[in-house]
Amino acid sequence: MSAAIKHIGVVGAGNMGSMMTLRFAELGLAVSVWDVVKENVDEVVNYSKDDKDISGRVQGFYDINEFSKSLDGKSERKVFMFSITHGEPADEVLRMLKPDLKEGDIILDGGNEHYRRTERRQKECASIGVSWIGMGVSGGYQSARRGPSLSPGGDAKAIELVMPFLESYAAKDPKTKTPCVKHMGPGGSGHFIKMVHNGIEGGMLSVLAETWQYMHDGLGMEHTEIGDVFDKWNESGELRGNFLVRIGANILHTRRPKEGDKKGEEASRDDGYVLDDVLDKVVQDDDNTEGTPLWSIMESAARHVSCPTLAVSHYMRISSGNRPERVQAAKKLGMSLPKPIEGTREHAEIIEDLRKAVYCSFLASFCQGLELISRASIDEGWGVDLGDCLQIWRAGCIIQSDYIADLLQPPLSGNKELTNVKFVDAVAHELHQNFQSLKRVVLEGTMFDQYIPALSATLEYLKYEGGLGLPTKFMEAQMDYFGAHSYNKPGIPGEDPGPVSKGPHHYEWAPA
Repeated sequence: MSAAIKHIGVVGAGNMGSMMTLRFAELGLAVSVWDVVKENVDEVVNYSKDDKDISGRVQGFYDINEFSKSLDGKSERKVFMFSITHGEPADEVLRMLKPDLKEGDIILDGGNEHYRRTERRQKECASIGVSWIGMGVSGGYQSARRGPSLSPGGDAKAIELVMPFLESYAAKDPKTKTPCVKHMGPGGSGHFIKMVHNGIEGGMLSVLAETWQYMHDGLGMEHTEIGDVFDKWNESGELRGNFLVRIGANILHTRRPKEGDKKGEEASRDDGYVLDDVLDKVVQDDDNTEGTPLWSIMESAARHVSCPTLAVSHYMRISSGNRPERVQAAKKLGMSLPKPIEGTREHAEIIEDLRKAVYCSFLASFCQGLELISRASIDEGWGVDLGDCLQIWRAGCIIQSDYIADLLQPPLSGNKELTNVKFVDAVAHELHQNFQSLKRVVLEGTMFDQYIPALSATLEYLKYEGGLGLPTKFMEAQMDYFGAHSYNKPGIPGEDPGPVSKGPHHYEWAPA
């Protein structure tokens, strides 16, 4: 660890900030912590007092000016870690801290923030000689304590100063012991990459949720049975070392404890599953506490990168969050609930197809996200190395997937210009090899009313991304009819395939 950083100030003592505070103390730093909520400060300070290994290293503050002054003279420069809600809260805290900031101070923004806001704050802080580093912190509150995946972006010299500290904090690649942190690039690149990580995460979450229900409602499998399947998938093959598959298995094996969970959940009324106490209602998008999936979809549309697996997953989450409207709409629409899948196929054969469909959809989600990062990097001049993205996602993050990382990292390392990951032969081969399994899953799921938005979107994505006879020729004709938008002609050099530009031909379909 850099000898220059001996004391750090943590802004925000919620789930993430409190875990960061404890981990920093375990790494030997003195930690000052402040939060607008007094109880959050008290909780993390009291916890640290009860741990003999870090007792005395964590000091809590209720006044932000006292908090800032507590860092004076403790290190070569003040270093802050922000872990607060995106948007206005970070601006307000920066406003309050600015009078105490001096040239050379560094602020690490570890929250999920929109990269354009990050770049605005970087410019604001640079005017007073302070470095604002927008840094993705992946892996949730548990990894924040044990070691997360980190994607810092911003001024290279400032990041170089804090990199020894970040390397000590970051998760380590189990195979190489390499820290899962890289300087991703200038400006808002670090937060952009975290944003896309969360977009990929959304696609994978939906795929796995759909697969769980496919087995539970379609194949009539008990949660424990499905958990056993997930465990097997996670041990070997294309889904090995996949974080979401692993924790999915844990969830499916977890029964209500007789004494409760000692954290607020009451004692069990039976020996049922905790999962059956969870409502189908994801609200983090509807209440605006989570912005990254939305931003990912907005960026994909603005930068003309097709990300349908990520998009439909987000839209299902939005519908799920507004359960009051769903309850009313369900009465009006009378949609069928998922039904048992019946036919001649053995369950073992369907489960194997599901495994391949999950892998295919996970891989497609990675393709979509990486292509969005690549396009943004080219547009913004960030110079992001796609191989570095795979390296920081090796451990400590939600989308960790060992087989996929092994597949993608070698051909993408050093690559800063690839805008279509499907150009990589190994990737194209894997998607092609698993397409038929995905197709069978979608066909059977559709027949028996399974909820499969992400799986079906992935199927269509592969069809039209690799298709040369799209129905969009009819669309183009209609747009030319009503808007004189003009078109290209097939088989004409310079037009087919031709550049992405407006064609030279217009047909007067009807007199104006």
